[in-house]
Parts: sequence; structure tokens; C-alpha cells
Amino acid sequence: MLGMDPDFAILLAIAAVWLAAGLVVDGLPQLRAARPLRRRTGLLLALVGSGLAGLAGVLLAGLVETEPTLADRTAVGLALPAVPAVVVAALTVRRLRQLRGGAGAFASAPETPAPPALRAAAAHPMIALPVQVTGLVMLPGLVTATGLVPLTSPGMIGVVLTAAVLAVGTIGVRHALRHSRLVERAVTIRSRSSRTTRILHV
Repeated sequence: MLGMDPDFAILLAIAAVWLAAGLVVDGLPQLRAARPLRRRTGLLLALVGSGLAGLAGVLLAGLVETEPTLADRTAVGLALPAVPAVVVAALTVRRLRQLRGGAGAFASAPETPAPPALRAAAAHPMIALPVQVTGLVMLPGLVTATGLVPLTSPGMIGVVLTAAVLAVGTIGVRHALRHSRLVERAVTIRSRSSRTTRILHV
């Protein structure tokens, strides 16, 4: 660890931030109270912001440095997480801000339950999927940075892309099923509430 390249340490820290964000985002729909949901969403926004800034900084450094650096060696590897990271910046951040605002409206008391519709929104695939995929596809960039396994050859690029497609498909199906289940539950609860209201007004 003492002889670790500073650039590699930075890249490792960025990957750790994205992986941590992936763990946090996976637990959002499981939070049943509004205040913890708001707090956890704020933490996720901070992690995502740090991850985006770090990834952009490394990519930019690879473009402006005149001499070969670790950033140059990982440029191809970092092009892969750059794609879902753009989706995070364009779509996920906006949804997270909306989710945090929605949770804040119900967070007046510590144990105020989060509405089912809010938990369903927290499980939307466009929140979790891009964040987790960015974290996973940071790993090939780390492997490239070590120089032990070059991932720039056509054969290795094919393997990495195939693995990435399979990972995206698996994660996407999982989140879509969970989102669908929570939406169905929210609709059922709303329907029951409407029927109860009509009965009380009769």
C-alpha cells in the first residue's frame, strides 16, 4: 500500500464511492419511514455528486496531460462507466432530488411512514440501475490501471462488453420487478383507501 501510485489511489477511491452509492441506492425502497428515506437520499446525492466529479476529473486529466499517465492508460476503461454516469447526471440526480423533496414533505415526525407511492418511486429502475452499473463497470478501469491485464485488445473488449450487457440486464430485470411490485402495492392501498372513504360518506 505504501508504494501505491497516487493516481491509482484516486481511481480506487472513485470506484469505492460508486460502489458505496450502489449499496445505498439498493436499500432506498426498504426504508419505511419518511425521515430516514430523506436522509439516505441526501447521502446518495452526495456520493453520486462526488463520483461524477471524480470520474470527470480523471477523464479530463487524461485529455490534458501531455505525458503518459495512469489516466491515459485507463482512458478506454473509463469510457465504459462514463456512459451510465451520463445517465446518472441527466436523469438519476433529478429523480433523487424529487424523491428527497417528496420524503421531506412527510418527514415532520421521526416515525412518519413513507407513502407506498414514495417507496415505489425510490425503487424506479432509473434511480438504482445507472448508479449500480457505473460502480460495476468502474472495475475494468481499475484492472486496466494496474497494467496486469490489458483490456484494450479486441478480444478483451468483447469479453468486458458481454459481461457488462449481462450485468445490466440482470440488474435491470431485478429493479423492474421490484418497482412493479411496489407500484402494484401502492395502487392496491390507494384503491382500498378510496373504497373506505366512499363507505364512510354513504
